[in-house]
Parts: sequence; C-alpha cells; structure tokens
Amino acid sequence: MAEDSRIMTLPTLTMRGATVYPGTVLNFDVERPFSIAALNAAIGTDRMIFLVGQKDLTVDKPGAKDLYEVGTVCRLGQILKVPGGNGVKAIVEGLHRGRLLRVTAETPCFWANVQIISEKPYPLHDRRVEAEIRRCCELFTEYGNVSGTVTPEMLLKLIDKEDPSFVADYIALNVYLRARDKQTLLEERDPVQRLRLLGRFLTRELEILDIEQDISEATSERMSKSQREYYLREQMKAIRAELGDENDEDEVEEYRRKILEKHFAEDVEKKLLKELDRLAKQPFGSSEGAVLRTYLDTCLELPWDVRTEEVVDVRAARRALDEDHYGMEKVKERIIEYLSVRQLSEQVKGGVLCLVGPPGVGKTSIAMSIARATNRKLARISLGGVHDEAEIRGHRKTYVGAMPGRLIAGIQQAGSCNPVLVLDEIDKLGSDYRGDPSAALLEALDAEQNHAFRDHFLEIPFDLSECFFITTANTTDTIPRALLDRMEVIELGSYTDEEKLQIAKGHLLPKQRKKHGLTGNQLRITDDAIREIISDYTRESGVRVLERELAAVCRKAAARIASGEGKSLRLKEGELEKVLGAPKFKNSALTLTDSVGLVHGLAWTSVGGEVLDVECAVLPGSGKLELTGNLGDVMKESCQAALSFIRSRCGELGIEPDFNKTKDIHIHFPEGAVPKDGPSAGCAITLCVASALSGVPARGDVAMTGEVTLRGRVLPIGGLREKTMAALRAGIHEVLIPEGNVSDLEEIDPLVRSQLHFTPVKSVDQVIDAALRREKTGASAAAEGVFLSECGAAQKGISICQ
Repeated sequence: MAEDSRIMTLPTLTMRGATVYPGTVLNFDVERPFSIAALNAAIGTDRMIFLVGQKDLTVDKPGAKDLYEVGTVCRLGQILKVPGGNGVKAIVEGLHRGRLLRVTAETPCFWANVQIISEKPYPLHDRRVEAEIRRCCELFTEYGNVSGTVTPEMLLKLIDKEDPSFVADYIALNVYLRARDKQTLLEERDPVQRLRLLGRFLTRELEILDIEQDISEATSERMSKSQREYYLREQMKAIRAELGDENDEDEVEEYRRKILEKHFAEDVEKKLLKELDRLAKQPFGSSEGAVLRTYLDTCLELPWDVRTEEVVDVRAARRALDEDHYGMEKVKERIIEYLSVRQLSEQVKGGVLCLVGPPGVGKTSIAMSIARATNRKLARISLGGVHDEAEIRGHRKTYVGAMPGRLIAGIQQAGSCNPVLVLDEIDKLGSDYRGDPSAALLEALDAEQNHAFRDHFLEIPFDLSECFFITTANTTDTIPRALLDRMEVIELGSYTDEEKLQIAKGHLLPKQRKKHGLTGNQLRITDDAIREIISDYTRESGVRVLERELAAVCRKAAARIASGEGKSLRLKEGELEKVLGAPKFKNSALTLTDSVGLVHGLAWTSVGGEVLDVECAVLPGSGKLELTGNLGDVMKESCQAALSFIRSRCGELGIEPDFNKTKDIHIHFPEGAVPKDGPSAGCAITLCVASALSGVPARGDVAMTGEVTLRGRVLPIGGLREKTMAALRAGIHEVLIPEGNVSDLEEIDPLVRSQLHFTPVKSVDQVIDAALRREKTGASAAAEGVFLSECGAAQKGISICQ
C-alpha cells in the first residue's frame, strides 16, 4: 500500500467494533477514560484525531500490539456529555486513511505518528467501474428491503454517484459487517477492488438475512400453531368440565410437564409424547388408559440422569474393603485398580466382574462392600432358577400385568443410573421354551452395546454403560461361553482354618454378640475353642455353618445369663461338647506308617481339600482289574493308564512280567458313598499299584497329586491351595506336586508353606523313588540332585525337598 509523505502526530482513539471511513460521518459513545482523554487532547490539535480499531474486542486496556496498522484520520465535530453517566457521545468526520507508524505515548491517552495513505488512481468513465458501482447499489437496496435498516435518504445519497471510493465507503459504513471485514475494506487502497470485496460481503450478508428470515417465519408458524392448540385445548377443557372429566386433562398436562422437564433425547421424548397423546384420547376408565399410565409412570420414575458421586479415594476404599472382609486380596486389588484408573481418567465407566467360588466365601457380601467403598447405590438381582427371557428383558406392555425386566427394575430400585448391580447365582440360569435368559444378558454385559439397552417393556434405549456389574457363581462350567467371555473372572478359593479363625474373631463373633444382646465380657471364646468349632463342627469352604455354630453358642450364653445360672460364659478348648453337643465331624485317622498298597492322595471338593486314600490288593487270578469307590469315567481311565505304565516298567520295579495274566488287581477308594472323579489321583494310583505288586511299602508321611500319562509324565493339576491345606490338617509332612505347579506355591497359605515340604516331580519314576521304601542306586540318587537344581529347589519362602 502506497503512502504520501505527510506524517502527523495525533491523539489516537481505539475503536471496538466500529469503523469510520473517509468522507463519512460517524457518531459513537465513548466510556473508557483513556479514550475520553484522546478526545480532549484532539481539541488542542486543530480537532484532528486518529481512529484505529483494536484486534481483540474483549481487551479493555489495549496496548500498541493490540491495534491494527491502518485507521482513519478524522476531524472531531462535537462532544456531548451523556446525562446520568461518565461517558460522552462524539461525532467525527473521516478525512483520510492513515498508517500507524509508531505509538509515542500511551498515557493519559495514545499518541501516534500517522502517515496519510493516498488512494490508488482508477480509470474515469470506465464501464467495469460503473458496473461494480451499480451492483453494489443494487445489493445495498436489497439489503435495505430485507433488513429494514436503510432509510430512503441513505439511498438518495448514492444516486448519480460515480466515485467508487465514496460508494464503497458509504455503503460499508451503513451495513452490518463483521469487524474484520470492515477492517479489510478500510485497508484496501484500490477503490475498484474495494467495490468487489464489498459485493462479496454484501452477498454473504444477504444469504444470512434470508436464513434469519426463514427461521423467523418458522418460529412464527410454530407460535401460531401453539396459539391454535391452546385455543382448542381451552375448548376441550370446557367440554370435559361439562362431562366431569376435567381431572384427566390435568393429568395429561402433568405428564407432559414431567416429560419436557426431563430433557430426554429426541427419539425418547417423541416416543413418550406419542404415548401421552394416546392416553389423552382414551375414554375415562379404559383398560388401555391404565396400561399407558403404568408405562409413563415407569419411564418417568427411572433415574435417567441421576448419578451418585463416585468416591475415587483409593485409600478410603481400601480401608472400607478391609473393614468388611478378611483376605480376598485378588478382589480387593482389582477394585483398587479400577478406582485408581477412575482417579486418573473419567472416561472409564462401568465394568463386569464375575466372582467364582464355593458357597459361603463372601461373594455377595464383597459386592455389597464394593458399593459402599465406591459410594454407589446397590441393587441385588437374584438369577437362580430364572428360566424366562422376559425376566431379564421385561414383557411387552400390551400383556396383562406387564413389567420391566429385572435389570431395569434394579436400576429403578437403586435410584441412580450408575449403581452396582449384583447379579447373584448367574451360573444357575436355566432355559426352556420361553427363551434363554443368558442370551438376553449378552447385550447388557457387553460394554460396546449396553449404552442403548432396550427393555421390551420400555421400548426405548436406556444407558447401562455406567453400571458396575458384579456377577457371582459357584462354577463357570454352566455359564455359556459367550456370556463368560464378557466378564472378568476372579476366583475365590476356600478359606484356610487360619482365615476362618480371623474372620470369626473379627467379624462373625462380634456380629452374633450384637445380634443376641451380649457384650464381650459376657461371652468369651478362646482361639483354640474357635479352631475346635472349625475342625469338629463344620466342614465347608466358607463360613456360613461356622456363623450358625457361633450363633448357637451365643444362644446358650443368653439362656444361661437370662436364667440366672451365671453372669457370663467362657469357652476353652475341650468344653464345646456341653454347649454344641457331640462333634459332627471327626478327621479320619490317617495311617502315617509305611504300608504296602496304601497311598495318600489329595483331592479337591467344593468345600475344600481332602486327603484321599488309595488302597490296592493283589490277588491270584486271571488279570482282572476291579475298581470300587463310586468312581467317574476319568478316574477309571486314570487307573487303566497307571496299570499300563507299570506293565512297561516291570523289570525296573521288580514286578513279575506276567502279573497281568496271573494276578487280579482291586483298587479301592474309601468313603464309597461319595462320588469321585478327575485325573489328579494318577500319581497316587500308580504308586499304590506299584507298591502292592512289588511288595515294597509306601511312605505313610507323604501325600501326592498329579495326572499321569502312559509315558509316565506327571502333568499339572488344579486346586493346589485347598489340597495342601488338607495335607497339613491330616499331619502329612511331605507333598509331591507336579513340576508345572511349582509357580502356584506362591499363592498357597504362608502357614502351609512353612509347615510342609514340597517335592516337585515331572515323571512317575521320581514319584516312585521319593515315596517307595526301596534301595536307591547311585544313578537314581544323582538324577534326583540334577532334577532338584533344574526345578529351583531354593525358592524363596518355599520349602522344597526330595
């Protein structure tokens, strides 16, 4: 942009949103103190002042960097004081465009060196220039017709004007343009190019005005429609009043008000209003009206946007979990991890945990503790024995007595859209001709789909993604694979005797004392007495029966105190029989002496581990194999595999090669009324048969577990934690375990680790060498040492011997 040589030092006034052009007059209000000071300073400079726009309109005290480079040199006309305020009204006339070279002062007002910008010459009587002028005038006229802000006097000033600079500046002053567009026009030195820019800006403004007019007309039509509907409703009210049905109209309006206040999603609101319109048309007392009222009441009572503020304090949550439950470290650790992630990222919503374990270990109660630790509402949904899919998804509202499914009912019961939903006994779901409930749960438990869960009764989507689902089960065998895949499974094992003791002391006994109105001084039970209750009066993996036995003790104490027989009851070991009666369970006395054809195996049951004796008798016969003890197919196959392996090792074991033709073998598992199955008794069966055939006694202080193959390999097994606890209770000193289970030793109880010796084995030969009382060759002893070094016998905290 070219400038002439004239440079002036003028007071400078910064403009916010307003622009004055050369040859135009502008009046505006001035309130900022430094702007008023600039007007006063202009009186001393022959009323000349420089007006320049500021880049950011929100800046109240701009600096030199906040000002545009191009402004307008003006002559100050009048300054009028505004009554009742501190501001003034100024009238200025634009003279020249000017470039701000440098700000020389900023207080009490801006002073700047300004250089006059000359106009670029344009061809006179050029048809293109005339065409641009006519186009801008026509657009200006059209703008005036649409906006109504252009007076006829403004249009008269442009008649017969041939100066493109004046036409462009005058129109730009009198139309609404964005501040940056006005500044662009001010900075353009070429009048013809300025006309072209103005034409584009005016075209855009006209398009915006057309859109505004369409919006205004649509709003006006809606208002007219609303007024018409209001008039018709008033007439309907009068008619209903004559018929005595005015309460129905009030009810409909109340429903409408509640629906609109909820601010539902568009599709949900449309559905509810449609059902409301159907209700309004129903005659008084119709059955369809009752169905619609129930539907609307259910939808409006749901907590669509009601949330409880979740506690993400990890320490407080851990403290709450520890107060309610002893042990269960895996579950607690998983909940703490979830809360830690929530503390770092709010994008994580719900989750799906599946707690699997035997009865009575606290699966349901830990779920309730999770709700308390996270400050969420809780709803428990029992799924045991549910066969109907409609129990999960609800019934269509057209059916008599229809209601939402259990999930939506649980949300309604909790009163928030982010509760902890406990789906109890999910492994006991059934299916019949009415559908498969587990298939209905697939959508609800899928994080990618449950944001729009559709209940058959509601028929509108409800967001379940913020719910924390916790399912409980005794086994995963009966849970469909697709459903199990959607859940994070956490297994809860049986409690050890030591854990039961701590739970009884810290939770169960104080609870029962409080329930029966006893104090700690009125009933005292020693630790040894509690251990006796656990071993002689309960046989369970959890603590339910233990709690009942403690309740029985509390009742005896209450009866003793109430009858005046004493003021308190103190129980020690050996004194329980007079309170609880004869012991209900007695640990079978194991034969810990070395015996031929008798080996101690280890078994897992739903109530914990057991020591399972294996007995073998060799009789003269024709090679028959007799199996007794209520065995399953897998266990029978383990016996056949053990016998085949022994036949392949006859020479090494000192057994007659033709025993399969001259001897009958009878393998028996005591407690024949109890069903037994599984492959983990393979080691015990093989050793027992080898002992019976060779006549070599097996060690009585050793128990073992492991699956055996035809090649003599020992494979890993499950339930090692419970099995080792059973071995410790029975007085076993050493346990043979598969080499693949060495890593599982870290998860067993520390007391068990310290009391038992564990010998890892990877072949039956090593089992025989470790548990049969026979002479060992030097080669076999050396092989044992090599095996121990391979298995890492010196693991920290675990006693492993050979």
